[in-house]
Amino acid sequence: MKLKTVEDTREFGRRLAGVLRAGDLVLLTGPLGAGKTALAQGIGAGLGVQGPITSPTFVIARVHRGPLPLVHADAYRLGDRPDPRAEIDDLDLDASADDAVTVVEWGVGLVEQLNDEYLQVRLDRLDDDTRTVELLPHGGDWAHRLETM
Repeated sequence: MKLKTVEDTREFGRRLAGVLRAGDLVLLTGPLGAGKTALAQGIGAGLGVQGPITSPTFVIARVHRGPLPLVHADAYRLGDRPDPRAEIDDLDLDASADDAVTVVEWGVGLVEQLNDEYLQVRLDRLDDDTRTVELLPHGGDWAHRLETM
């Protein structure tokens, strides 16, 4: 699927939020500038969370309160550590995993152990600034839920 603008990316996130529920893990992958944070902003808007959603690169993780809370994490700075999985464990993301939607940027290879069932969202930015998005369901009823979008 192609998304022409950043606002289209946010709107796609709002639609995706409609199929999310407590306990879901969503991994956002793609190069810098692909739209991962914009997608997380749309998910947050769709979930009705409070406050602005900004990149958690320097704080690593933020919890956004709402009817269905959003845990937004960024593992980008953890990848160059000797044991980035230990740092993920230190974040204690699984403490709120059952009660919230957890969205992790740059988390592939680091956070899949948080949930046997998760959705990977691959984003890419083309030369004309168009974004592409690919949804890769892993286990559970993800494939069925995505059909309803």
